[in-house]
Amino acid sequence: MDFLFWLILAATALVVLTITAYTTLLERKVSAYIQDRVGPNRAGPWGLLQPLADVVKLIFKEGFQPAQSYRFLQYLAPILMVTIAVAAIVMLPISPHIQFFSGSVGILYLLGLLSMSVYGITLGGWASASKYSLLGGLRSGAQMISYELAMGAALLSVLLLTAYLQSGGDFLEPRAIVEAQRKAWFVFLNPIGFFVYLVAAFAETNRAPFDLVEAEQELVGGYHTEYSAIRFGAFYVAEYLNVILSSAFIATFFWGGYLGPFEGALGVQGWPVWAQNLWGAGWLLLKTLFFVFLYIWVRWTLPRFRYDHLMRIGWKVLLPLAVGNLFILAGILLILS
Repeated sequence: MDFLFWLILAATALVVLTITAYTTLLERKVSAYIQDRVGPNRAGPWGLLQPLADVVKLIFKEGFQPAQSYRFLQYLAPILMVTIAVAAIVMLPISPHIQFFSGSVGILYLLGLLSMSVYGITLGGWASASKYSLLGGLRSGAQMISYELAMGAALLSVLLLTAYLQSGGDFLEPRAIVEAQRKAWFVFLNPIGFFVYLVAAFAETNRAPFDLVEAEQELVGGYHTEYSAIRFGAFYVAEYLNVILSSAFIATFFWGGYLGPFEGALGVQGWPVWAQNLWGAGWLLLKTLFFVFLYIWVRWTLPRFRYDHLMRIGWKVLLPLAVGNLFILAGILLILS
């Protein structure tokens, strides 16, 4: 049983890393389509081997570090980013019968883990001994802390709905959040919370129009300016891993996770376990890929915000909206109970 558990975990990590590699190709293809270009089409049929070519190129490129940099910490930063992103996979309920780790503090563990990603970016910027990298790292710290408050308030509204609908259950477990959505997905019961969480997720992953930590017009490349070769590749992988995981958790918290439409009419809960797992994993993957596409679409559509506008949206718009939504939702549930 233990061998099967670790085998499924390793297979899931391999699938996620493969999806991450091809998400980079998807972004380049979608951006080319939006800008009326061809996109990658030389490495393999339809450019399908482009991610492999990119990995080989990064492995064989020469690594460079500034003479004044803190060498160990600069090596540590990208490793920390990738490790945190991969570690978050274990809390994701993939299907009704597959979740690698569960417990009464599942969401708390997840929030604590994801909030540590700010250390990787800040550490990489500070350890590089470059003023542009340092500014990128400082921006990242301010941005991620600001938007984590709104994200946390939006997630509290999800937990409130879960506790109300799953009375007596463990509302802090990700699977309980999914099971509470069997009658109605939370995006329909809590649309404001979904909107706040979605915008905050864009800021947390440092994606456009919230990519002020890179801002090549202002900071050359931001926190990873002094990174090259495979260490730059690690930051690149961590960014897309965070996009995929963020998309998966948006699907889990608001769009029913592994739940598909018309499950009651189809009698899914009476199917064999393998069929339920296939059905659930397929729907979660489909919803995740939709939000990954949304990340890419927004990046190549909206211009970057100015930094003061970025902070103003986080503190003066999203946070009051999230807190107000939480109190209104709590009042409604109190009246209904």
